[in-house]
Amino acid sequence: MTAVETQMTYSNSYTIHHEETYMTQEEDWDRDLLLDPAWEKQQRKTFTAWCNSHLRKAGTQIENIEEDFRNGLKLMLLLEVISGERLPKPDKGKMRFHKIANVNKALDFICSKGVKLVSIGAEETSAKEGLLLWCQRKTAPYRNVNVQNFHISWKDGLALCALIHRHRPDLIDYSKLRKDDPIGNLNTAFEVAEKFLDIPKMLDAEDIVNTPKPDEKAIMTYVSCFYHAFAGAEQAETAANRICKVLAVNQENEKLMEEYEKLASELLEWIRRTIPWLENRVAEQTMRAMQQKLEDFRDYRRVHKPPRVQEKCQLEINFNTLQTKLRLSNRPAFMPSEGKMVSDIANAWKGLEQVEKGYEEWLLTEIRRLERLDHLAEKFKQKCAMHEAWTAGKEDLLSQKDYESASLMEIRALMRKHEAFESDLAAHQDRVEQIAAIAQELNELDYHDAATVNTRCQGICDQWDNLGTLTQKRRDALERVEKLWETIDQLYLEFAKRAAPFNNWMDGAMEDLQDMFIVHSIEEIQSLITAHDQFKATLPEADKERMATLGIHNEILKIAQTYGIKLSGINPYTNLTPQDISTKWDTVKHLVPLRDQMLQEEVARQQANERLRRQFAAQANIIGPWIQTKMEEISHVSVDIAGSLEEQMNSLKQYEQNIINYKSNIDKLEGDHQLIQESLIFDNKHTNYTMEHIRVGWEQLLTTIARTINEVENQILTRDAKGISQEQLNEFRASFNHFDRKRNGMMDPDDFRACLISMGYDLGEVEFARIMTLVDPNNTGVVTFQAFIDFMTRETAETDTAEQVMASFKILASDKNYITVEELRRELPPEQAEYCISRMTRFVGPNSPTDALDYISFSSALYGESDL
Repeated sequence: MTAVETQMTYSNSYTIHHEETYMTQEEDWDRDLLLDPAWEKQQRKTFTAWCNSHLRKAGTQIENIEEDFRNGLKLMLLLEVISGERLPKPDKGKMRFHKIANVNKALDFICSKGVKLVSIGAEETSAKEGLLLWCQRKTAPYRNVNVQNFHISWKDGLALCALIHRHRPDLIDYSKLRKDDPIGNLNTAFEVAEKFLDIPKMLDAEDIVNTPKPDEKAIMTYVSCFYHAFAGAEQAETAANRICKVLAVNQENEKLMEEYEKLASELLEWIRRTIPWLENRVAEQTMRAMQQKLEDFRDYRRVHKPPRVQEKCQLEINFNTLQTKLRLSNRPAFMPSEGKMVSDIANAWKGLEQVEKGYEEWLLTEIRRLERLDHLAEKFKQKCAMHEAWTAGKEDLLSQKDYESASLMEIRALMRKHEAFESDLAAHQDRVEQIAAIAQELNELDYHDAATVNTRCQGICDQWDNLGTLTQKRRDALERVEKLWETIDQLYLEFAKRAAPFNNWMDGAMEDLQDMFIVHSIEEIQSLITAHDQFKATLPEADKERMATLGIHNEILKIAQTYGIKLSGINPYTNLTPQDISTKWDTVKHLVPLRDQMLQEEVARQQANERLRRQFAAQANIIGPWIQTKMEEISHVSVDIAGSLEEQMNSLKQYEQNIINYKSNIDKLEGDHQLIQESLIFDNKHTNYTMEHIRVGWEQLLTTIARTINEVENQILTRDAKGISQEQLNEFRASFNHFDRKRNGMMDPDDFRACLISMGYDLGEVEFARIMTLVDPNNTGVVTFQAFIDFMTRETAETDTAEQVMASFKILASDKNYITVEELRRELPPEQAEYCISRMTRFVGPNSPTDALDYISFSSALYGESDL
């Protein structure tokens, strides 16, 4: 029943009572009370005061109820003031039928409002009970106040004072009131109500205190004035509370949006700065510089990147939490600035990791290249030095014209000597070609000192061509005079023939024994050892050849001694002497054990490398499956319906702690990986896991546990915000798990349709398409569990709307289409008031004040597109 109907009911029940009979009053009234003149006087006084409280708004009043209401004019005026509506035009005549017509018009209007004129029905009883409940709620906190009815509960005046103090504590100091001073309490309430609340004094304190049972109608009428006086304030308070709640949600969401934008900008800026560094493929010229680059990359992977991985994960968590809060508060989804979507960050991160992987591969390739370059450069220098030592003085020797004054024997010796030189020259042709080939490979590998290599190689080639020319010229000269010379010492010749190839063999042996090598496995070093063992097996035959060659020289000495031949001490066919052969042979024998030692050291190094491989593989083969197992266990926990979400959260937190505790194993593996890289080990047949596999798996595990915890948190947030029971959530999860056929935490559209049908949805194509736009707005082709839960709870949630916020502002604005700055600061807390003032636009309208603000567009914007 409305306030107007309540007032009309009281007014007319009193009027009919005086114009007809008392026989329609409530059966439980005390008949003695009805016959008490004092009671009738109190009724008249209360009703007269009540009528005047309304009639004075129209500039009039009554003195005597029977006389002043007899013509119906003031009764019609009273009803117009109470209802705010115009009644039919009254009859102005003074005849009795004119007066009856006016009274009938008033009674017809009362009946049109559904107010019964006889007895007190269920509607009046409900209004009474509602007013009593309101009084009980408002006075409940106050001492010595216990409102149970509308008569004796009000005799001491404390209940009235409590009502005033509850709504206007500035008007009464309740702590100073005494229960033993009822007249003082009542008069205080009457005076304050009349002076500050515009409620006329309808009762006398003495009548209430001195009457065993005060009049219920009178007190209820008086108390209802307080209800109507304070109803507007309560409505405004409710509206203000709703607005504050909405603004608080909006402010929190804006803060989360700003934090997301800031974190996204910082992460994208770091990626933007890091990618050029990883794309820089300018190789250093030395192995040491490249190894420093590798060390810098290790620092990046182990020191600089992990915090960014956490930031990226936290960014996704913040985004999901923000979207959940926006969805729960009926706000539009958050759209980050251009280029800062989660997908944009994921693409940027993917690009970073692609460049990162290519950078590490490039570093290792460059280190191998530099290692090869250093080896080739050293080999080039060694072969050049040996060749230059061999060619030293050869051009001068070939340019001599000693054959012009030589004897026949000397000429023959010179010829044979030249033939031996040509043989030696041919043998060195292969070495020159090797030098040229090494120089070409150094150029192809971009050796930093290629200019020096090319210059030296070109000098050797030019010198070699010149030697060839000089050799041919000398042969031509010797052949011209060869016919003049016939005698030759066969023994010298034989010595020369045997000494030259043996000498070449020893030169080759010394070169091979001093040759540098680079290997990367036990198999490779074993191959070198096998070749060396095969070489050592040829040494006995070589020693026989040496003894045979030296035996020829001894035969020459024996013949010379026998026949008294004076030797010059020079073999005319070769520059090789027995001493040369003995010296080189000693050198070969000395180099053999050194080569043995070098090969054994390399065996030890390769064995150490093998131990490093096995050590790394032993850990990697444990850590890799451990990571995979944890990923599967986390996946199982996220879809398990055996326990509550809190139990899932506890389980996931334990997994998270176990993962954090496991970090030391990853660090140890990183240490072993560093030792492997420092030892230039590039393969490992004992495991399929690389450090990169472990790093990626570890980062995925950290991201998965964090994302899964966030999903459960969002499910808890959704459950609590939307009032979902654990049984409902389990039912949703069971349905989802049943149709998650791939067991990957997602359903494809066909399985999702089947799931909805199983839960009682009657789906057409259009409706299903609409639902898919809600659960899969990015057209990924799958439905996640979180999206499924959001859909199942979205349409049943009770959320604030823009219309509700507008209605609340309208209450604060006293039904105006605008609200003033003063009203905002009066009705709202300071922070929320200033928030509204700073964001509301000025209201433009006829007769609007300068500080009028547009709350309608502001309310719409709260639920519209975000500016962020």
